[in-house]
Amino acid sequence: MTEHLRLPPRLRRGDTIGLFCPAGPVQDVGRLQAGIRLIKDQGFEIKLCGAHGPSDGYLADSDEQRAASLHGLWADEEVRALLAIRGGYGCLRLLDRLDWDLLSRRPKFLIGFSDVTVLLNTLVDRAGIVTVHGPMVTTLSRYDEDVMCSLFRLLTGHFEEHIRSKKVEVLRGGVGRGRLIGGNLTTLAHLLGTPWECSWEGKILVIEDTGEPLYRIDRMLTQLALAGRFEQLAGLLIGEFDVGSDSITNLRLQEAVWSRVLELAPAGYPIWGCFPVGHGKRNLALPLGMEMIMDSGSGSLHLLADSVVFI
Repeated sequence: MTEHLRLPPRLRRGDTIGLFCPAGPVQDVGRLQAGIRLIKDQGFEIKLCGAHGPSDGYLADSDEQRAASLHGLWADEEVRALLAIRGGYGCLRLLDRLDWDLLSRRPKFLIGFSDVTVLLNTLVDRAGIVTVHGPMVTTLSRYDEDVMCSLFRLLTGHFEEHIRSKKVEVLRGGVGRGRLIGGNLTTLAHLLGTPWECSWEGKILVIEDTGEPLYRIDRMLTQLALAGRFEQLAGLLIGEFDVGSDSITNLRLQEAVWSRVLELAPAGYPIWGCFPVGHGKRNLALPLGMEMIMDSGSGSLHLLADSVVFI
């Protein structure tokens, strides 16, 4: 990873945000339109690129066209940030098709979560650019004001340096310090053993997932442990894990995930549960690649802005 990570230039009201589908196709046009309205309500222009309509397949377009959409928006001087329209499988197929020199030369914010985890962490590791794990266009309309504020304050350079949530559960106390990586557990597991796997050494890891039964989550967590990745961490943030709308079932799943993580993760760093990220209604924007301090005493995640170079 590049020694000095760069924070892309902050946005100003009136700037253009590029929207594209790097993975799956749009499934709900109404949610896309609602997300676009919310972006415009925040004072930004939008530029749509590539296929962004419903499709019968599981990919929004061919690999070549999805990569071209990303390249086109990145090279466009009018576009100041790129926001994924949705996730779904597909970003893994783009990695060896992307122009990493272009991406590194022209730092811009890339925002998304779920399958976009692949692109976010690889940009941090390969291009030395801070990325944003946060809402996508088709999820914007489900969030409350806190989530919306966390995203647009971060993009405009006015983000909160202390992230607190009353619902955070300190599963293991202590203080940890490191650069933030992670996101969707499934996509992180799929990167193991590939040339595109990011560095885990001394990092604070955040994980979340949706629609995965406990045995699959257990399998992925065990894979990370057997690969020695948990041994390398400085801290672990466990976000939301859910398998549907039944709150009791989801609560039991969360607790089972916490229990398995505590069995697998070696002593020496803090572990928190119920961190407000995931596929549900709580998905605070987080700058991947920025150094942070997990303070279990205060339940506060302290973002160290001086750990990155402002452009």
